[in-house]
Amino acid sequence: MASDGTGTVRVAIHQPHYLPWLGLIDKIDRSDHFVVLDTVQFERRGWQNRNYVAGRGDPILLTVPVTQGHRTDRIVDKYIDNTHKWKRKHYKALAEHCYRNAPYWDDYAEEIARLYESEWKRVADLAIATTRLLLRGFGITTPLLRASEIGDLPGTKSELLGRICARTGADTLVSGSGAKDYLDPEVLRGHGVGIEWQGFRHPVYRQHSRGDGDFVPRLSALDLLLNAGPDALHVLRQARVHT
Repeated sequence: MASDGTGTVRVAIHQPHYLPWLGLIDKIDRSDHFVVLDTVQFERRGWQNRNYVAGRGDPILLTVPVTQGHRTDRIVDKYIDNTHKWKRKHYKALAEHCYRNAPYWDDYAEEIARLYESEWKRVADLAIATTRLLLRGFGITTPLLRASEIGDLPGTKSELLGRICARTGADTLVSGSGAKDYLDPEVLRGHGVGIEWQGFRHPVYRQHSRGDGDFVPRLSALDLLLNAGPDALHVLRQARVHT
């Protein structure tokens, strides 16, 4: 979807998120490359290790426990606390309480089960695995690369993002509007990089768990996938048309 015939190379750069929400999936779909920013500081009470899924009433927050460390720990170095039975709890929530009767649960149940049967030590590895699972489900083929695999690049914020763009051969950074407060276009231009603002518009679709109730936005993208199945990507892109 990202290539438009103009020669522009777009890259999206974002911290790894556990069962990421639709805004991140949309950003990846708009891009030619996606760089997982796993070399920055782990955010306590952030989204690297947790996200919301549909519940029969209020949304359910699934949180992966992490080991205690230093507050400056990088995401790539953050370990999961496997003394907790979080995998069983999360899978049970998805399979029994949230999506058992979802229209397309059976289509993805086996792959989801394999995810929670696997052993995970690091938060970043798990988060990336959930992202790959969703990208496969949506049919998005944007290549994924970890910042920790690119090399030790100096700088923070705009300088770091500019260097990552240059290293990946991108001339355009696809960014959410929330980054307007800290992105410096001049710094990015110094690396030959422009900014394309995402302008994400959340699609509204039928959520089986809500019946005729009000739509609940900002859940994990798993919610759209299990409710719309092969039409999920079309639903996501159609919302973009009306931005």
